[in-house]
This record gives sequence, structure tokens and C-alpha cells, in this order.
Amino acid sequence: MGEVLGQPMLSVPSDILVLLFAVLIDLVSRELPSKCHPTAWMGKTVSLAEQIAPDTKVAQLLFGTLMGLSIPASWAIGAYFAAWGLASIHEIAYILVGAVLLKTTFALRMLHRVGTQVRDFLMEGDIWQVRENMRSLVSRDVSNLSAEQAVGGAVESVSENITDSVIGPLLAFAIFGLPGAVAYRAVNTLDSMVGYHGHYEYLGKASAKLDDLVNLVPARLTALLLVAASAVLPGQRVSAAWRIMWRDRHNTESPNAGWTMSGMAGALGVQLEKAGHYRLGDPTRPLLPKDIDRAVQTMYAVTGLSLLIAVSIIFLREGIF
Repeated sequence: MGEVLGQPMLSVPSDILVLLFAVLIDLVSRELPSKCHPTAWMGKTVSLAEQIAPDTKVAQLLFGTLMGLSIPASWAIGAYFAAWGLASIHEIAYILVGAVLLKTTFALRMLHRVGTQVRDFLMEGDIWQVRENMRSLVSRDVSNLSAEQAVGGAVESVSENITDSVIGPLLAFAIFGLPGAVAYRAVNTLDSMVGYHGHYEYLGKASAKLDDLVNLVPARLTALLLVAASAVLPGQRVSAAWRIMWRDRHNTESPNAGWTMSGMAGALGVQLEKAGHYRLGDPTRPLLPKDIDRAVQTMYAVTGLSLLIAVSIIFLREGIF
């Protein structure tokens, strides 16, 4: 989309400006209300499909596979024509509106906010409010969560979500443009809604596997950037980040989440644990509220490094095509 009617309007590829403006919008503005947010619309699409899903296991597996493929593809096609239409109007229209649309596929500032909210309530000693906030961050019983466990949960959530809430969609945009970022968000939305064991075991199996697949590269890239960032961030150790990441990366059920969470555990010199599921890192010291701040600092450092990679990919893509 870097050209309009065959002639480039700007010397810089327009997708680079879309990317940078999208990040700026995310940092300085609020999230769109749900009724205007494309991710919420994707969720409604998934809910509608779920309502007409069959009851038998085999039929659910087949229907779930169709859901997992058709919903992201449909949203990607819509994004393609939206981008094409905007570029046909004017390159500036594509840059400005495209940046707003791209912004809806990632949530850098929101991830910062939810993490620091937990820290603030911990500093105030309001453990009830801490537990209430943790309900939206972790998939575990929070009714008896201790302060240290809440810190661990917040650090884990920030660490894991650097991949699918930030780096994944930015990387998808760099490679495939706006349709790629939108398709990535649709896949992630499907996984978050139906990619669970139990009730969604068969209906959501394809969505869960597809989410694992599309995050194979982003998760590993994020982990490597996290290790690199730990070399310069205060209070972090690059040697431990690498050692723990490599040792504990397969300790989680997810083939991807363990990479970033174990890297963060090593960088901070702490142990992150979900009882009965995984244990990452060594318990060299207790978890402290300031570890949430360190995790957020890491998120911003990794995002900055990933932007350099994304810009390079866009330049390469524009040069080739």
C-alpha cells in the first residue's frame, strides 16, 4: 500500500508511517469503546459461530476447524479491501485510518496499565482489590492469592502477553500488512474465547493449535529480544535470562508461553509458578511489587527493538514487491 495509482507520494514507505503512528496513538490515547472496537466485533463473530455449533465431538472438531480458518480469513479479506480503498482515496487517508485500525490489533499501553494497577493496589495493601484485578490477568483461582503470588501472576501476564498483545500483531503487519495484523488478532481472539480444555475441547482445538502455530516465531523472537534487553535494563541479568529461558522454556503446556515467562524469570532472578502446572526460574529472592515495573520496562524495551525489526522488514518487503 506504499503507492497510490502507481506513484509513491512519500519517500518513506507508508506502512512504516502507519506502524509508527499506530504505536503513538496507542501510547497517548484510550482504547476504543467495545461497540467501536474491531476486536469486540471479532468476538461477536466467534459468539455467533459458537451458537450454531453442532453438539457431537466429531462435528464440533470439523466445525471448529472451519471457524478457525474462515473467521481470520474473512477479517483479513475485509482489512485488505479497507486498506485498498483508503489507499485509492489518498495515501494520507491510508496512513491515518490505517494507523487507527492497526492500533486496535495490539495493546501496549493497556498491558502497562493493568500491570501497574496491581502494583499500586499492592503498595496500598488492598489485597481484595488486587485479587479482583487479577481475575482478568490469570486463569487460576485468585480467592486466596497472596501478595507475592499476585506479583508473580502480574509478571507472568505481562511476560506472556508481550508476544500476543504487542509483538505478534506488529510482526504480522510488517510481513503481511494490515490484513496480516487483523488476521493475527482474529486468531488470538478465537483462542482466547474457545481455545480451552473442557467445554471447548473439540470446538476450540483447531483455534488453539492455529494460535500456537502463528506464535511460534513471535514468541521465540520476543524471548530473544527480552534476553537482549536484560543486558542493559537495571536490576536484570542477561546470563541468567538466557540460562533460565533455555532450561525452562518447555515447562509450560503452551509451546510458546514458556519462552518469554522463563526468560523474564531468569532476567529478574525470581521464580514464577502456577501451582500444579509449571515452575520457571530459581527462587533466589522473593517477588516484590517493583518486579512488575521491571517487567513493564522490559515490555517497552522489547517493543522498541521489535519496531526496528518491523521497519527493516517493511523496507525489505517494499523493495522486493
